[in-house]
Parts: sequence; C-alpha cells; structure tokens
Amino acid sequence: MRNRSIRNRGKRKKKEVMDIDITSLLDILVILLVFLLKSYNSSGQVITVPKGVDLPISESQSISSSGTIVQVSPSSIWVDDKEVLIHKGASISKYSDRGNRIIPLLTVLRQKKAEIEKISKQAPKAKEFTGKLNLLVDKSIKYSFLQRIMHTSASAGFSQFKFVVLGTDN
Repeated sequence: MRNRSIRNRGKRKKKEVMDIDITSLLDILVILLVFLLKSYNSSGQVITVPKGVDLPISESQSISSSGTIVQVSPSSIWVDDKEVLIHKGASISKYSDRGNRIIPLLTVLRQKKAEIEKISKQAPKAKEFTGKLNLLVDKSIKYSFLQRIMHTSASAGFSQFKFVVLGTDN
C-alpha cells in the first residue's frame, strides 16, 4: 500500500478552472437600473423660493410645468426672481387701478409676454407663448389678495395657473 501512495504523489490532479454564472447578477443589476431610471426626475424645473415665502405642503405627485414664475410673500411680489413690488404691510390698493389689478405686476407680466412672443417669432424652434404661470404663494396670504394677483395675471395674458407647493417624501 505504501507503494501506491508514493506512486500517486507525483501525479497530482490538475486544478479545474471554475466558471461563475453571473446571469442572475446581471438580472439584478438591470432591474436596479430600471428602477433608478424610473425614479429619476427630468423636469428640469428649478425654482428658488425667496426668504419670507412659506409654501404650503402637498402630497401631489405632479411636477410643475415650465412657465413664468410669480412669487408672493406677505411683503413682496417677484416675477422670475425680479422683485416687482414691495408693499410691507401697506395697503395694496394704492398700487391698483379701478379694475382691481395690481399695476406694477400687470406692467411686468405684459413685458414678459412681449419678450416671449418676440423670441418665439425670431427663433423658429423656440417655445411659443402658452400663458402658463407658476404661482409660489405664501400660505399666510389671504384669498382675496391671491384673487387680485390671478386677475392681474389673466389681464396680462397669463390665464393658466399652477400653484407650486412643497411636496412630502413618502
């Protein structure tokens, strides 16, 4: 018996190459990639909320559409990050006309509409004027004031409104 073990010493078995089946790993990676792409938000809409504007909270899942942005705080009104009116507790009626429209806001929105229409005429691939307005309104603003802002915006040609709110993560 001893002879056999000595004979077999020199004859070692060759190590076999181990194949690893990575099909299931690739399936998992593809599934992860699909979920990541599905959850990716490609709206491209970046909105800066100024100090003093406390947005209401919503569970809505829709994304804001592109358009002119009007931001309203208890003391100021902005159009596309440009301050239009500072009223700081003063009566807004001194800035209004008989139609109850806010004159500084009306003037800026008409200029904005003219700019958009001019750009769309010059560049054939530019977006046409749609009349969409994204409203960022402080939750402490009274509805009567909001109604005046909406009436002023509609008078300037912006008749489609979308309210921007803070979303909750669920």
